[in-house]
Amino acid sequence: MTTEARTPVAITIAGSDSGGGAGIQADLKAFARCGVHGTSAITAITAQNTVGVEAVHTIPPEIIVAQVRAVAGDIGIDAVKIGMLGTAETIDAVVEALSLVGDAPVVLDPVMVSESGASLLDGGARDALVSRLLPLATVATPNVLEARELTGLDDAGQEDLAKAIRGLGVRVAVVTGGHTESGTDVLVDDDTEPLRIEGPMHPPGASHGSGCTHSSVLAAELAKGASIREAATVAKRITAEAVERGLRDVGRGAGPVNVLGRSEPLA
Repeated sequence: MTTEARTPVAITIAGSDSGGGAGIQADLKAFARCGVHGTSAITAITAQNTVGVEAVHTIPPEIIVAQVRAVAGDIGIDAVKIGMLGTAETIDAVVEALSLVGDAPVVLDPVMVSESGASLLDGGARDALVSRLLPLATVATPNVLEARELTGLDDAGQEDLAKAIRGLGVRVAVVTGGHTESGTDVLVDDDTEPLRIEGPMHPPGASHGSGCTHSSVLAAELAKGASIREAATVAKRITAEAVERGLRDVGRGAGPVNVLGRSEPLA
């Protein structure tokens, strides 16, 4: 007697973007693109659009933990993606929540600044993220600017930044390069040679949610059983496609990525 394979499940622990371009909205679309059931624990509600972030309401820590507990206790969790956290209190809640997910791999996207330039991480929260959360993560996926902020290495290149991020306790560091001239992501793990994942620089006007999409695809692929290097390679490809097909006619600012690959409604 054969047993039907269980649908893989990923959870995003992140903020809500009312404009639909980033945050849990982008994460759930990326999970769906990969064939993974998406669940969520909302850390903050933002009032934002393609132009800027107008307001942020932080979710009480006990509600963040309760959301994860509810999903883990019934549905199960095969991978975790962590995005916007905002405050040290939220980070403490996420640390507690991770004790509920067993050995599921954890992908941490250290969201610090929105596409429009708004700060999404309090000054005091940076130290908590570095000291308490990074060591619990399987993979961290900062872009170059975030990696420099986390490490204090203002002039370092991607490989040195990835090595420094690993030195903070995370198992694997992927410093993304979608906003650099080369477009290359650099992955550093226990292997002697870093993995350079080639890809185009993000075109202007349709990259809102690209970081969320990348880390969510990576988490979804891990939920399906891929290796970290395999998952990072798929994440680069799907994110580049999502940016290329991005919705440049949505909003007056940076348009959202289009990870589902459809700009016209179904007939």
